[in-house]
Order: sequence, then structure tokens, then C-alpha cells
Amino acid sequence: MNALIKSLEGEYRRYKTLAERALEQVSDSQLSSSDSADSNSLAVMCWHVSGNLRSRFTDFLTTDGEKPWRHRDEEFENRSVSRAELIAKWEQGWTVLLDVMAGLSDEQLNQTVTIRGQELRVHEALHRSLAHTAYHVGQIVYLAKALRGEGWNSLSIPRGQSDAFTQRLNKPGDSSPGQSGTGREKH
Repeated sequence: MNALIKSLEGEYRRYKTLAERALEQVSDSQLSSSDSADSNSLAVMCWHVSGNLRSRFTDFLTTDGEKPWRHRDEEFENRSVSRAELIAKWEQGWTVLLDVMAGLSDEQLNQTVTIRGQELRVHEALHRSLAHTAYHVGQIVYLAKALRGEGWNSLSIPRGQSDAFTQRLNKPGDSSPGQSGTGREKH
């Protein structure tokens, strides 16, 4: 596998895990709650990410990334779903993406794909999709943290613990990367 593809896949997986760890911290009823009719719930954001990934990566190299069967506006409709329904929908999109990532080769990185009529190189389309996914994962983490409140378990280095984390990293024989595996995020 190409180093760039492997790196991008690793970042996709990191963001997937961040969202899932955030979703684990809220109650089933909070998955579908929103502040207003104009606000997106966790369920809505998960529906959108899944729909986007399914559309973009189904027949990735051969058809436009905006599929005629996708109904994007429906992804943003308020919905009440169970945790099992949410996870099943979430996994639909991620499965399509990760299957494509596993099958990409070095030679395909400079091929051209089309998204909403715009031609992009494969590597450009992957970066664009990763940025979009990361944007929404940030929203998922933010909303989950707000909904959970005081009971939130940090997904990274908790506030006030940066020095202790750095000291642990510098200790010989201790290579534990912290709670998130990167130590870069402050959630």
C-alpha cells in the first residue's frame, strides 16, 4: 500500500474512532436531541457523514461522487433513532470508504475522479473528503461533550495534565501515547 494512502486511511480511522468514543459517552436519547429545528443532532451528523462517504466512494474511480440515488437534504432531517440504528448507518458509509482505501494503488493516485462535476486527482479527492469528515467529527465531539456535561471523559490530554503527559512520554521505557493515541487534540 502506498505511504500516502496508508497515512490518509490512518487519519480517517483516527477521526472515526474520535466520533465513536464521543458517541459512547451520551445516552441513547441524546443521540437524537438538538437545541432547535435548525440545529443538527448527533444522529443527523452521523447520517450525513455516512451518506457522504457512501456517495463519494461507491464506484469511486468510475462515477461522479454525487450519486443520483443520494438524497442529501434527507440526511439533515431530524430523526429519532436507536443507538443500533445509528451505528448501522454510520458503518455503512465507513465500510464503503475503507474498502476503497484498501484497494487503492500507487498508480491510481494521479487518476482523475469527478465530484459534483468537478475533476480532481484521487489524492485531492481523498484530502477533500478527509477534511470534510474531520469537520463533522469535530461537530460530533463538540455536541457530545456539551450533551454529556460534567461526566465527559476527555478524548485526549485532559486540561491541566499536559506537563504530566509530556513527562510520561519522556520517561525511558514508557511509550504510552495517552488516551487518544496522538496527544494533539484538546477535546
